[in-house]
Amino acid sequence: MTPERHSPTGTGDSLLGPPPGCPAHGLGPGGLHRLNETEDLGELYERLRSRYGPVAPVLLHDDVPMWVVLGHAENLHMVSAPAQFSRDSRIWTPLNEGMVKPDHPLMPHIAWQPICSHAEGDEHKRLRGAVTGAMSTIDYRGLRRHITRHTQRLVNRFCEEGRADLVGMFAEHLPMGVMCEVLGMPDEYNDRMVEAARDTLKGTDTAIASHAYVMDALERLTAARRTRPQDDIASHLVTHPAGLTDDEVREHLRLVLLAAYEATVNLIGNVLRVVLTDPGFRAQLSGGQMTVPEAVEQSLWDEPPFSTVFAYFAKQDTELGGQRIRAGDGLLLGIAPGNVDPRIRPDLDASMQGNRSHLAFGGGPHECPGQDIGRAIADAGIDALLMRLPDVRLDCEEDELSWRSSIASRHLVELPVRFEPRPQQEVTQRPSHTDVPQQRATWHIGTLPPEPAPTTPAPSPAPIQPTVPTVPAAPSEPARPKGVWQRFLLWWRGY
Repeated sequence: MTPERHSPTGTGDSLLGPPPGCPAHGLGPGGLHRLNETEDLGELYERLRSRYGPVAPVLLHDDVPMWVVLGHAENLHMVSAPAQFSRDSRIWTPLNEGMVKPDHPLMPHIAWQPICSHAEGDEHKRLRGAVTGAMSTIDYRGLRRHITRHTQRLVNRFCEEGRADLVGMFAEHLPMGVMCEVLGMPDEYNDRMVEAARDTLKGTDTAIASHAYVMDALERLTAARRTRPQDDIASHLVTHPAGLTDDEVREHLRLVLLAAYEATVNLIGNVLRVVLTDPGFRAQLSGGQMTVPEAVEQSLWDEPPFSTVFAYFAKQDTELGGQRIRAGDGLLLGIAPGNVDPRIRPDLDASMQGNRSHLAFGGGPHECPGQDIGRAIADAGIDALLMRLPDVRLDCEEDELSWRSSIASRHLVELPVRFEPRPQQEVTQRPSHTDVPQQRATWHIGTLPPEPAPTTPAPSPAPIQPTVPTVPAAPSEPARPKGVWQRFLLWWRGY
């Protein structure tokens, strides 16, 4: 029998609640679940899927009603139907009815802003065109060179110690260093910028001051590039024919920086955790059955950097996943539950290599424009790290690892590791797990260096013998050039 459907603003039953005698933790009006009070959202999403199907009613903080979209196909339909669903929260009924207060914890995610991800129609085309145009100028060979060199610098900080936290000392630093280069402000990269970005995204008591620190750097960058454009994303936003104002440039730089930073930090941490805890996964990677890009793609299926995205809003009465959606209702893009929809992944242990139809980067008009940057940072950074530390291993029990979770994402707190101490390497050299030999001060082509002069007295001259013609020695065979595939790999990795 088809279960009765519910509106998030109506009443319902409590069949999903605990059995009699147990405290009803996480339940709000109508027996709906409060996402912010749920410890295991993955488990809850499966219970909701079983009860309601691919679209389920839930509650946010302060019991604000919302739909969460659990089905893969339903998520794709929502993000690809701008005539039915918008990202403009100004049409959200709970907001207009005063249910969502200005200090609501999710307002930074939901509040409308003059950025391309919240715009529609011609305004969306103008702003999105500027962002994608700026992104299209990225030289990916140069980008990989930046990634490799930043990886070398970071590994040099701890390689001689034999132990490290790959979240706090690597994953949280690499994306910021690379993004500062790409945006056009390499001098702004430091520990303070990393801490400010992390604090801003956590929403702590000091988040406002941290956000101001980030915005001050972006404001200086915008002003500098308005005066003297260079070859970077900030300059291309400033000079784009769309004619972005300084405020629009700054806001889009903030969007690119923070979104790319958080997503890539989570992605790197997730991939490294699996490499360190799953022997079969690591064996495939070490044995060549799986490449680092394929490992990254598998992680985007299993542990997407953002588990949900706030939010889409119904522009008209419609139907989605068997539920009646009213105009003004809000819906969460359910990336994590959509990726494990049993209709498309009946076997979650099956490899998803070569399949990029996950929801990790959204879809439709608002699909993440910086996804290739995130992939490149994770691919090249993890590859270089494992080249430097091939014997890296987890320095705690797997069940001792912890996460900082929210409705939007699941962030690995620490990833302690051990390895054999190794010397530092020049940042411009190709990462290697062996000592890099000293380069010659001079080059000798075709001959060996001259022997030192003898220190003993020279013997008496020998009797003159008849001159015998000498046959010139055959020239030595020149070193064979690297094959096409080897040269391509070196070019692709930025060496």
